[in-house]
Amino acid sequence: MRRHELTDAQWRKIASLLPANGRPGGQWADHRTVVNGVLFRARTGVPWPDLPERYGPWQTVYERHRRWSADGTWQRILTELQIEADAADPDGALARDLEREWAVNIDSTSCRAHQHAAGARHRPPRDVPQKGAGREWRPGDEALGRSRGGLTCKVHLLADDRARPLTWQITPGQQADSPMLAPVLEGLRIRRHGPGRPRSRPDRLRGDKAYSSRANRSYLRRRNIKTTIAEPADQQANRRRRGRAGGRPPGFDTTQYRQRNAVERCVSKWKQFRAVATRYDKRAYIFDGTLTATAIVIWLHDTVQEPSETP
Repeated sequence: MRRHELTDAQWRKIASLLPANGRPGGQWADHRTVVNGVLFRARTGVPWPDLPERYGPWQTVYERHRRWSADGTWQRILTELQIEADAADPDGALARDLEREWAVNIDSTSCRAHQHAAGARHRPPRDVPQKGAGREWRPGDEALGRSRGGLTCKVHLLADDRARPLTWQITPGQQADSPMLAPVLEGLRIRRHGPGRPRSRPDRLRGDKAYSSRANRSYLRRRNIKTTIAEPADQQANRRRRGRAGGRPPGFDTTQYRQRNAVERCVSKWKQFRAVATRYDKRAYIFDGTLTATAIVIWLHDTVQEPSETP
């Protein structure tokens, strides 16, 4: 095992979740070598042609990553890891017992887009389904936009209390945070082994002042989700100015709000991968695949226990 590569225990965890064979009449190159090449590029941010020779032809690594980003292979691996974590850790962050509530934390982070990320052709990418496992493609939509920092992409995410990414949406960099609360939360699906619907309604949601709006609070109230969202000063002043018509101030638990730092720590883990901190991928679905592959590493680091060395 080399730097930035999966350990033996981590590889055994996901090996059975990868496709068995390649195209008819042929055989894919070794999956572990290719996956390690994808993770090396994600961690270091090197251009695909600059991958070390030990990972084989860079075209093979790139094409495998592109294909798995399109058909949802990366997403299926992440989903399986979440299912196993939910079933094996009943007292952890995904707990569904009566003594501990299931809380999620919402935030967003901007990813500066490299100049190599611009210039994608305005036509549907290959192998990307219009609906289903892959990210739906819309003409002219590659989740790139102009903001004060230049060409940027924004990732809106939910993280659990163990600083692991649960679900996310990518948008152009100028997209505001508040309107994305409902779309991100509706994308939360923690499936289970056996029958039963996926878990999609957490007990509590924590967010910063950017998510404080009447529409968001009403939406969460309709879904019976407890809210811990800070109220900005201008909303407080406007409510006081209206007197009784302004209504009562929303409930706010400072102890709960301190735990919102889990999403900040999740972003910090994610941006240790340079291909996440800076977007190099032209296509949005490939960048989404890069996010998913790196999220798999975060989950593996948290759930896989490495065997202790004997003296």
